[in-house]
Amino acid sequence: MHVSDFDYDLPEELIAQQPLTERDASRMLIVDRHTQGWTDSQFKALPNHLDDGDVVVINNTRVFPARLRGTRVPSGGRIELLLLREVAPHTWEALSRPARRLKTGSEVRFGPDLRCRVIDSLPDGVRVIEFDAEAEVESLIDRVGEPPLPPYIKREPDHRQTDRDRYQTVYASRRGAIAAPTAGLHFTPDVIEAIKRRGAQIVEITLHVGYGTFEPVKVTEVNQHRVAAEWFSISAEAAARINAARQNGNKIVAVGTTTTRALESAALVTGEVQPQSGQAALTILPGYAFRVVDKLLTNFHLPKSSLLMLVSAFGGRDLMLKAYQHAVDEGYRFYSYGDCMLIR
Repeated sequence: MHVSDFDYDLPEELIAQQPLTERDASRMLIVDRHTQGWTDSQFKALPNHLDDGDVVVINNTRVFPARLRGTRVPSGGRIELLLLREVAPHTWEALSRPARRLKTGSEVRFGPDLRCRVIDSLPDGVRVIEFDAEAEVESLIDRVGEPPLPPYIKREPDHRQTDRDRYQTVYASRRGAIAAPTAGLHFTPDVIEAIKRRGAQIVEITLHVGYGTFEPVKVTEVNQHRVAAEWFSISAEAAARINAARQNGNKIVAVGTTTTRALESAALVTGEVQPQSGQAALTILPGYAFRVVDKLLTNFHLPKSSLLMLVSAFGGRDLMLKAYQHAVDEGYRFYSYGDCMLIR
């Protein structure tokens, strides 16, 4: 298949620039793989589509403020960095903008207490930077950094804490992501309680969302693309609860593509989930045979993206593109702060 097979037209005004006032006020398009049809609904109705004993698996990763704005030393030129991954203590790979101004040996200051030095230059604007080893780097990044909003949100981060709060799930607990697991942004404590009253379980796992999740696909043929590995962890308790539900004939509902990647990375051929921590290197493309996930709650994704390919692998490309066209026609809100779909 060609990457162009996953393209669609999206009016710019449907790209959500702000979160809704209430998290759970989002619309939800329910897509049925068996009937090849869909129904317009609301996210608050999610518990009604669960059965007693089902397991809803959520990704409890916590986004940290990975976007840093600083100035070069001594010139004062402005530099923006997006921290990608920590490769050693105090040492990170980061995307730089503008990259041409940040050569190996350059120093950048982020406020009075945090500075770094470029120790290597990699392709595509990636730099390896080393922070001052005497600084309390993590707490300083949290203090001066900004939420790493995606580039299609064309505004500055809201410094009144809106983005720091809303570009984060209500159950986020394990710091380490540079992007939010956006399907989880709709959940509220009330919805979680309603799921439990329905008799379904909530199971937490972790996958620290990295740049690979939203990196542009640069190949022509789909099967040539590989999503960069991301760290994940599934506890023995979480695996046991998922496996017990499957053995009892209950459904596993993955909240988001990142949860799906983690679960499928940990699955045996039999579908049994193995507890583990490590790198999820699995790239899910059309033709992949899912072993664990029965239903998928997900936001609407960018054209020609690896995430759209993943949901097309789960729901079928033709059905997904038709459902997306319906969402466009009905004025659904797209991408990170947008509405969602439940594929069953």
